[in-house]
Amino acid sequence: MNRRSALSLPLAALALPRVAGAQGTWSPSRTVTLVVPFAAGGPNDIVARLVAPHLQQALGQTVVVENRPGATGAIAARHVAAQPADGHTLIVAASGTMTINPAVMQRPGYDPEKDFSPVTLAMTVPNMLVVHKDVPARTVAETIDWLKRENGRVNYSSGGVGSTEQLGMELFLRATGTTATHVPFPGGAPAVTAMIQGQCQASILNAATVRPHVASGALRGIAICLPRRFDALPDIPTMEEAGFPQVVSASWSAFLAPAGTPAPAIARLHETITAALRQPEVTQRLTAAGFTIDASTPEELGRTISTELARWKRVVQEAGIQLT
Repeated sequence: MNRRSALSLPLAALALPRVAGAQGTWSPSRTVTLVVPFAAGGPNDIVARLVAPHLQQALGQTVVVENRPGATGAIAARHVAAQPADGHTLIVAASGTMTINPAVMQRPGYDPEKDFSPVTLAMTVPNMLVVHKDVPARTVAETIDWLKRENGRVNYSSGGVGSTEQLGMELFLRATGTTATHVPFPGGAPAVTAMIQGQCQASILNAATVRPHVASGALRGIAICLPRRFDALPDIPTMEEAGFPQVVSASWSAFLAPAGTPAPAIARLHETITAALRQPEVTQRLTAAGFTIDASTPEELGRTISTELARWKRVVQEAGIQLT
């Protein structure tokens, strides 16, 4: 698999935007609201609040960030999908909200492909296979051998049922013919703590979250779950390098509007948001936290959502994962 085809699988939106030129005829006539599906302080909230002042300056209207947490993003998604399609309300969505909730929830209350108009991908952070420091494995091959020897006695942690961490680990287990027991936690931080304390011995977790613990030696980084290496830990190989290109798992944030938002509004919002993402202070803050700026065209974001949604549905069905 070459680099071009690898990047086009679940993260086709990694290319730079091709939308350029004129701002179009649309301008907002009132306050623009960026709806964040999670509590303040998380990655989606951070990118929304970094982008908001630049967006406000470019559009000439007040831009506010509104947090609507709950149901792993579903509450906010339902809210935004029901708003007027006029460019004044956007969701700063996480990958799980757009591509996993519909796969694991019986009634999510929204359709990510029919109820939203993509604007741009904002940033991406890969998940990474890590093991506890006492695990006798330093490569993917050694980890597979160890898992087979343990024969189901290994626990793995995640930030919750249906998280990108759980589905990424299920992808890995199925690709390698190994088994482990899932131990879900209410968020990424306690999942990492469980790994450090040895309650869980091998997991696929957010690379930015585990990076300091890999650097300290509390955890050992085995492989990055994207076709490209993680800039913050450049010595950690990828799953593709280890012979498992299908094990792709990452978290991303993206801006979307309600379906039917006019093309001139989408074009203007795309132009101003991607310009904000390229501001030095925005780029510096996000990259320092371990994120990669991945502005995309609306079309690329749409393809990413469709591709990942289909892929995660297959994984969920094979693993028998479901929320009520």
